Amino acid sequence: MPPSSKRTDVFTRAKRSEVMSRIRGKGNKATELALAKLFREHSITGWRRHYPITGKPDFAFPKHKLAVFVDGCFWHGCPKHATQPKGNKRFWQEKLAANKARDRKVNRELRARGWRVLRIWEHDLKGTRHALVLKRLDRAFG
Repeated sequence: MPPSSKRTDVFTRAKRSEVMSRIRGKGNKATELALAKLFREHSITGWRRHYPITGKPDFAFPKHKLAVFVDGCFWHGCPKHATQPKGNKRFWQEKLAANKARDRKVNRELRARGWRVLRIWEHDLKGTRHALVLKRLDRAFG
């Protein structure tokens, strides 16, 4: 790669890794708010945000033992919309595979504790797909 096209970082790789490890996500606020709005518009009650159970679901319905996660298409590997960054390919493959593995583990742990788990893709909260989300919620409530 010619020197003029190289991106330089002010940190060493080790320091960059340390800095990035301290960043903690707060979830995808826009998609979480879209789902909360859908709940309100359809008078769906009994949900709690940030309920203290395994996996930190975006929403929990404690009375129904239902945990609802809103999964971002990029971070959770949506089969329709996931993209793969071109740079640092190996890192991203490992990171996204670990995210999927963690999701499966959380699902297993919650189910073992008697909870039902519903995962909603970010793209299902956009456009005209709300009916699908409502149908899935209805089924999840059993």
